[in-house]
Amino acid sequence: MTLQTSTDPAGPHPVASDEPAAPSAARPGGILSRAEPDPLLRAVGAGLCLLGVFLLGFLAYLYGISGVQEARVQTTSYATLRSELSQQIAPLGATAPGSPVAILDIPAIGIKNMIVVEGTSPENLMLGPGHVRSTPLPGQAGVAEIFGRRATFGAPFGRLTDLRRGDKLTVITGQGTASYVVVARGDSGHLVEDPAPNRLLIVTSCSAYIPTSYCYLDADLTSAPQQDPGGRPAISGAEAPLSGDSGALVLTMMWGFALLIISATGTVAAARWSPWLAYLAAAPLALAATWNLYQSLAALLPNVY
Repeated sequence: MTLQTSTDPAGPHPVASDEPAAPSAARPGGILSRAEPDPLLRAVGAGLCLLGVFLLGFLAYLYGISGVQEARVQTTSYATLRSELSQQIAPLGATAPGSPVAILDIPAIGIKNMIVVEGTSPENLMLGPGHVRSTPLPGQAGVAEIFGRRATFGAPFGRLTDLRRGDKLTVITGQGTASYVVVARGDSGHLVEDPAPNRLLIVTSCSAYIPTSYCYLDADLTSAPQQDPGGRPAISGAEAPLSGDSGALVLTMMWGFALLIISATGTVAAARWSPWLAYLAAAPLALAATWNLYQSLAALLPNVY
């Protein structure tokens, strides 16, 4: 209902009418339009959100899921080595990288039945502490070395720097049980000068946050030294402390490209056909590519971190 002006001689006055009022000239059509967002800004926003999810997922993998992965490998490796020890076929010299070679116990920091594998590359140390391949096995004559991670993949050596002079540790190999006692602590800037001919160096990152230096404990052998069969191989640059595996960069790029293709294909399929079917088909492939990409990225980080 609208009000109209009457032409009565007595003077104009409003008169009610049932006719709809005309739209205001100042607002054609009587409706305010809203500008559509810039497609480029929408694409950038979506990309940043996906990047954030990817980075959060990588952190969850690095500091959480990787520990579950390492614990599972430790369980299977322990069973394997115990079987080899009972059959007296455990390795005494050079063996394949990643193979279990020793059982480590350090009661002062709660380490019990921890498997030491052969090799100290980032991939080897994803399985647990690793024996430096160019050194004798623990218990053998000479200076043996074991590396372990400080913060990732279960952080087996997360409390290593809590050890003090006089703390004891044992290592079981195919030659029996070797006993050590901690005598000193050093780091990459302050090396320990120990004249003892038979000892063990246990190495990890000094920091659980910024791995820029490594710390190590020097332990002297207190049991009788075992014979070293020799024939140790030289180690690569990726097996030195604080080293990453540069060879994993190619795999990282390949898995990243694979994830990009899977995501793009799934998006196109969802737009043209059924979104649920497209996402259901792409999800397993995307998860597999993401998992392998995370592992490749972890291999680029310092091996004792």
